[in-house]
Amino acid sequence: MTDKVFDNNQVSVAGEVVSEFTFSHDVFGEGFYIIEVQVSRLSNSYDIIPIMVSERLTNVNEDCIGKYVIVLGQFRSYNRHEENRNKLVLSVFAREVNFMDELPEEAKPNHIFLDGFVCKPPIYRKTPLGREIADVLLAVNRPYGKSDYIPCICWGRNARFAETFTVGGHVQIWGRIQSREYQKKISDTEFEKRVAYEVSVSKLEYLKDY
Repeated sequence: MTDKVFDNNQVSVAGEVVSEFTFSHDVFGEGFYIIEVQVSRLSNSYDIIPIMVSERLTNVNEDCIGKYVIVLGQFRSYNRHEENRNKLVLSVFAREVNFMDELPEEAKPNHIFLDGFVCKPPIYRKTPLGREIADVLLAVNRPYGKSDYIPCICWGRNARFAETFTVGGHVQIWGRIQSREYQKKISDTEFEKRVAYEVSVSKLEYLKDY
């Protein structure tokens, strides 16, 4: 299998490890673990991004909290069944991981490129302050007939442009992965804090329809 298969989904993330390795699942005897990486934004805030790492890439028994890491891989999704519904779970699937004591200046803290197809009508809206936003759900093909479903959020002119996209349209997106906390209503009196992950789009191109 050539690397060309993976050109349509490319992620680079660099930041500080803020969690231990937690077991996720295994495939044919190969264990996969999740760590969380804190990635700085330009605005002095940060995103917490989950990274899926194979035990064959690194020592998952080592305590890496406080170390820095550069990850190259893909943004992937899978459906997890919970509370009588399917929940879309997103993480960065690591193909390369390099742990270090400090990050080099040239490290790209958070960059993603996706080449995929619009799979739901885009949702355009304005915030109470008048900021324009459009939500686009992108299906990005994997080998063997699988796809990842990646929520993307566009702003301003990009939002107005994305509103015109049709289902099945071929789109390329550049941006960064962001984490966003929200309150999930459990009952009339209970709320649960959850985290959503999406791609914040800085540039996009609409190539063609099917």
